[in-house]
Amino acid sequence: MSRNFELLQRIGKEQEYFEAPEDVLQPADEPAVAFTAEEAPAPVPEIGSAPLDLDAGELEEVGKLVQRVFLLPGIDSPRSVVFVGTEPGNGCSWMCARAAEVLAAQVTGSVCLVDANLREPALHEMFGVPNHHGLSDALRFTEPIRSFTQTLSRRNLHLVSCGSAAETWQSLIGSERMRLRLAELRTEFDYVLIDTPAMSGSNDAVALGAAADGVVLVLKANSSRRESARKVVSELQAAKARVLGAVLNQRTFPIPDAIYNKL
Repeated sequence: MSRNFELLQRIGKEQEYFEAPEDVLQPADEPAVAFTAEEAPAPVPEIGSAPLDLDAGELEEVGKLVQRVFLLPGIDSPRSVVFVGTEPGNGCSWMCARAAEVLAAQVTGSVCLVDANLREPALHEMFGVPNHHGLSDALRFTEPIRSFTQTLSRRNLHLVSCGSAAETWQSLIGSERMRLRLAELRTEFDYVLIDTPAMSGSNDAVALGAAADGVVLVLKANSSRRESARKVVSELQAAKARVLGAVLNQRTFPIPDAIYNKL
């Protein structure tokens, strides 16, 4: 299945997706690809070397996501962003990891990936690094947050993996300690991207989203259901989390260039 995806407009405006007769989200004939209707995207910057596991089309698509979320000129762009799927299997971890790689390739500042999916951690496997000293450890011990990070493919790209198993892991994410660690991450790194469990089985993304600058919702084409997406958005907004937009992932055909050229 293709990794192509499209960026939807701000939640509440993507009529083709949330108000079509069918219950599952499907790519429209002419999809809206901007995260916000108000801002036109700047050109995607050149990238010196391609991130891991991205072909040319995927690199272009992830570049557009990064541009619209983090790098739009003239606005106060988010620096800490939570990525969450409506249900497992939406490709949320993949999307979060690739966005961090592309962002690190486009900026001189530091980028930190955080695996806050303590149930099913995946980021350390994607990058082929150990997972013995990470977020769960940082929430139980007092060393500086940088002592729990690993440097990845670029010198400005870092990872806080899930960490060792903890009996109290279910209470760690919503704790005051977690909020303090997030504040520390914001101080230590220019950008923080946080991968979280799917909303269908956890409310971790709600707590983290309220403490971050915003949330990106990852949906799966021909699978994610509109009602589930609406419910997730309502829960996030009720917690005063800023919903930045949504990504329709794992599409089966690319978006025509003519659509992007109209932006």
